[in-house]
Amino acid sequence: MIGILIVSHGAFGESLIHCASHVLGKRPLYLRQLGVTVHDDPDAILPVAEDLVRFLDQGAGVLVLTDIYGATPSNVAVRLLKPGRIEGVSGVNLPMLIRALNYREQPLATVIEKSLSGGTEGIMRMAHSSSNDP
Repeated sequence: MIGILIVSHGAFGESLIHCASHVLGKRPLYLRQLGVTVHDDPDAILPVAEDLVRFLDQGAGVLVLTDIYGATPSNVAVRLLKPGRIEGVSGVNLPMLIRALNYREQPLATVIEKSLSGGTEGIMRMAHSSSNDP
């Protein structure tokens, strides 16, 4: 099973996990988050992130999801990456997380592709329906 770590601003990661747990009907195993605040020193928080990755890696690897590429959480996440073992994707959203969770028994490369497609395919303009008119 692929472990999943969300490294994000504040409580965003915990909120995503809470929402995913609601959708899936239970809190998934080997899913953790690390919330980074304005007061956190990236060098000080890195060992915490490394400990989480060690816990999450059950032998199949870890996918690190982060919210905004180039921001402090992703800068911490990038320092965790090891090609083929610990991979990262930025721009995490709920469809991306749900897709990653649903495919995490597959190889890490597959989970990355499924999470990317879930994230992008989950973004769409909703059409107005005349049946919704009063």
